[in-house]
Amino acid sequence: MSTHATASQRPAHIDEQEWAVRVDLAAAYRLVARFGWDDLIFTHLSARVPGTGHHFLINPYGLMFHEITASSLVKIDAEGNIVEDNGYQVNPAGFTIHSAIHLAREDAGCVMHLHNHAGTAVSAQKDGLLPITQTGMLVYNRIAYHEYEGVALDLDERERIVRDLGDKDIMILRNHGTLTLGESVPAAFTLMYFLENACEKQIRAQAGGELHFPPQAAIDKTRQQSQAGLTQVAPLIWPGLIRTLDAENPDYRN
Repeated sequence: MSTHATASQRPAHIDEQEWAVRVDLAAAYRLVARFGWDDLIFTHLSARVPGTGHHFLINPYGLMFHEITASSLVKIDAEGNIVEDNGYQVNPAGFTIHSAIHLAREDAGCVMHLHNHAGTAVSAQKDGLLPITQTGMLVYNRIAYHEYEGVALDLDERERIVRDLGDKDIMILRNHGTLTLGESVPAAFTLMYFLENACEKQIRAQAGGELHFPPQAAIDKTRQQSQAGLTQVAPLIWPGLIRTLDAENPDYRN
């Protein structure tokens, strides 16, 4: 699913599979910044290192998302401890949510968590995301909800996050933000795009007056049509996003 047409310098101690994931994850950080979804140095996108079981890649604490590169990503264990020093530090507390999902879900190759304005606004609404747009209906039945418990610093919250997530691949963290997971970075990013797009449209629609809800039959039909479709389009979407980054500045590959 990755597209790495532009050459990048792979360090000798990193194998090709890990480097491909690093490039994709660095690209995702740059895309989050490009779409205006970042929150300074806060929130995280994480990815499982192929073949290691419980080693993961995460952003170096203190770098802005538009500065992150493949080699600056830090390899950590399930508790957020650095297992391969590359000169950067991490925020172990910020990995609480991610570690819970990576450890519980083998299909969680990538976990994205954002504090974007639209997603966070919807997380603070009583009814959460509403099926009022086609985009909203595409993700509506994929969403789980987790109640706010304070800043996610306590490891014992992990079991409740996993419980509330169940078998879903999208979660709205109440009064906090949004989260998606996927088998790959492109899959998780694609889900986040649709989720944040739906939240943005909802906030705008609510500002415009009384809402019109489609018939339940239409909502149900859209759910059936979208059960697998969103992640299946990731291989079509991701190469174009990579080409866009490469045309602007391919240094995320370094």
